[in-house]
Amino acid sequence: MVKEGYIFAAGPIVLAVAGFAERWYVPAGLLLFLGAFVLYFFRDPHRTIPSDPSAVVSPADGRVIEVVEEALDGRPGRRISIFLAIWNVHVNRSPLPGRITKVEYRPGKFHMAMKKAASMENEMNVVHLETPRGDIVFKQIAGLIARRVVLWKKAGDQVERGERIGIVRFGSRMDLWLPSDAVFIVKAGDHVAGGSSILARWK
Repeated sequence: MVKEGYIFAAGPIVLAVAGFAERWYVPAGLLLFLGAFVLYFFRDPHRTIPSDPSAVVSPADGRVIEVVEEALDGRPGRRISIFLAIWNVHVNRSPLPGRITKVEYRPGKFHMAMKKAASMENEMNVVHLETPRGDIVFKQIAGLIARRVVLWKKAGDQVERGERIGIVRFGSRMDLWLPSDAVFIVKAGDHVAGGSSILARWK
């Protein structure tokens, strides 16, 4: 459980207890359901991280909505986009081991996370990761409901493959850019789990 979950769930649960004490059963029941959902949303299950050194793991739980050719700073590569529904685990993980060289917070709009415009125009954290194989970039992107992207790491931090690095509150999107010599093994429509599903192999 992410500690923020206890903070956000405490209010509805306390009010629900008070409501039951006053015999306001319907509003108390609704508040209790809300508190339970918040706890469910902030769950943080254990994941088995692949040991294959060439494995690029998923940075998020959800459904792959795009795998497209996309250059980054003149470097050919591909971008994979993952949509996180409100019922998915929202803890984000590092796709590879390496050192975070730069973190950019970009304020922006709140398009639906499934729209292509979300990758460029929505509020996001852009994380640049230096790895033994080269530099990659991944983005925590807010959506229509998600209005808060939270990164627990900073520039200069070392991270391991599958390590927890942050959370996006409620429905959102995660983008990952890899250079063209990485071989993607997933496609649009596939469901992936953060930290354990292999998106690509990069030898």
